[in-house]
Amino acid sequence: MVDPSGLTGVVGPQCAGRGPSGPARGAGTGLERGTASDDGVNGWRHELDRHGKTDQMEKHGSPALPDSTPEEESIGSTRLTTWSSAPGRSLVRLAVALARYVSAHGVLALTATAGGVLVLGLTLAAGGIYDAVEEGDGVSSFDRPVLEEALSLRQPTLDTAVTWFTHLGGLAGMTVIAATVTVLMVWHWRSRTPLLLMLVTVAGSLSMTLVGKAVVGRMRPPRVDAVPPFESSPSFPSGHALNSTAIAGMVAYLLLLHLQRRAARVLTVVLATGWAVAIGLSRVFLGHHWLTDVMVGWVLGAAWLAVVVTAHRVLLTVRQAQRHAGMRPTSA
Repeated sequence: MVDPSGLTGVVGPQCAGRGPSGPARGAGTGLERGTASDDGVNGWRHELDRHGKTDQMEKHGSPALPDSTPEEESIGSTRLTTWSSAPGRSLVRLAVALARYVSAHGVLALTATAGGVLVLGLTLAAGGIYDAVEEGDGVSSFDRPVLEEALSLRQPTLDTAVTWFTHLGGLAGMTVIAATVTVLMVWHWRSRTPLLLMLVTVAGSLSMTLVGKAVVGRMRPPRVDAVPPFESSPSFPSGHALNSTAIAGMVAYLLLLHLQRRAARVLTVVLATGWAVAIGLSRVFLGHHWLTDVMVGWVLGAAWLAVVVTAHRVLLTVRQAQRHAGMRPTSA
């Protein structure tokens, strides 16, 4: 029996595993002990056979829309199945071991769930900022001065334009944008990756928004300082900032998987960042949120985005390990 820890994408691109036959492939996956020899491949296959996983994988053909295409396994020259950090290597060892018992999608779900629990913990911990707000110290001391500055900049035409723009970052606006972009990506790339990752991203970001607002329950700025239409839900964290950061970040990540030119990738990141920042600042300008509400929304959105991207990389690594073992991955 082969130790599953040796089957993971855990070392740099200098290690290229060989399958049971044929030329070396999967450079950067680091499937050292698991694919360095026929014995390694057969050992892992035997472990999967014990749990009925091989038959399950082989009886399923490739889906009409695959989980990923070869273009979606790297960003530029950087392979997403290469793990250079010790925590990353440990995570993938665990993921490949879990793949003996659950499908690759199950591994993705477990990874995202574990990361989601951590980010929800961060959401709850961020409630400590609320205490700093009430005490009038720390970063919250910027809240009132920033709102005062926004009040000094307001004028009817600008207020109307910013109100229209901020609606794009709301629940309805981001839902339409995310759905439209996702459908176009799935259709153009013939891949389920955009749908899978966007659903996970949206579900997590909405959950963090609801939990944060319910737990902290912070009041919004006074209505006398806000531009209609007024908001009634709790203020902390800013759902516009959190969801815009996570969703725009995911759109950027999906584009990075397909963009070949470095300049195009840089521009994509800049535009996604600019969108999230602008949506967040629009909330402060209109008096719908305090600055700290928006700042926490940015942080939580970026943290959740990092979790989903990591979960996707784990999925790709598990899929690649399965291919090296000569098996068709199941989509179940």
